[in-house]
Amino acid sequence: MLGQTILLLAALALFHAAFSTYEHLSHLKAMGRPEGSLPTSIILESLLALTLGIVGACIKAPTPKEISWASEMKSRSIDEMDSRMGFANFVTRGKALQEPRKD
Repeated sequence: MLGQTILLLAALALFHAAFSTYEHLSHLKAMGRPEGSLPTSIILESLLALTLGIVGACIKAPTPKEISWASEMKSRSIDEMDSRMGFANFVTRGKALQEPRKD
């Protein structure tokens, strides 16, 4: 629940930063100065939203599963893991197909 709340706050902060950026650029355009940097508050709000998003995603993520041969063998038998063909036929008809025709 905490992870979802933090992710929601991050999304809201990011949308607010985007809207603030739009307002700021609209204000600059109305004044006839299309060039200009973003205010520090918008940049900090975006970075805060990024940090909150990363923390919220880390909290909300499920616990990692163990990936090792021993953990895999706890749920499987050796017969399932070593079930390959006992005999493989590598003889092909390539030799018969590549012989020149006898006309």
